[in-house]
Amino acid sequence: MVDEKISSEENVKKWLNRSINDPIVKMLSKNCNLTKTQLETLLIDFLASNITEKSLTNEEKALLRPSKAEISRGAFNHTLRQARKNVIQSIYTILLLGYLGIFDDTRLDPYLEAANKLRDYVNAYQDVLSNDVLATEQVRIVNMLREELETSLEKLSQPKSMSKV
Repeated sequence: MVDEKISSEENVKKWLNRSINDPIVKMLSKNCNLTKTQLETLLIDFLASNITEKSLTNEEKALLRPSKAEISRGAFNHTLRQARKNVIQSIYTILLLGYLGIFDDTRLDPYLEAANKLRDYVNAYQDVLSNDVLATEQVRIVNMLREELETSLEKLSQPKSMSKV
């Protein structure tokens, strides 16, 4: 039982570290409204319930945080509430913009293109991970998509990208 628990926690830690260190995650998180701590906490909550066989308590989840300082279950819960609130507010912002017709503005087209590139990248990345044999061409395509996506996202993170030219 203890070995299973350690194994599950180790899986969460591996996924968390891989996610946090992903170059696309870094770029996207730099321009989102979640703090690094909130993102980590939200990921731990999500990963702990999706890749472990048993549910972890929030106290156990708090111990999975990558920072070396221990945090209490209360601090973990507070950060998790903040992160969830920020996510909900972001979704409502998107809904509001759609309702007001702002998404019809051509200035947002590059963001929609970036979303499509992101979907293509995720699909290509999942294809590479699902193959037992990594083809050099597949890896080259994933790297090319990642670089193209990083360039697009960097450009779109500038406030000027939304202004009319």
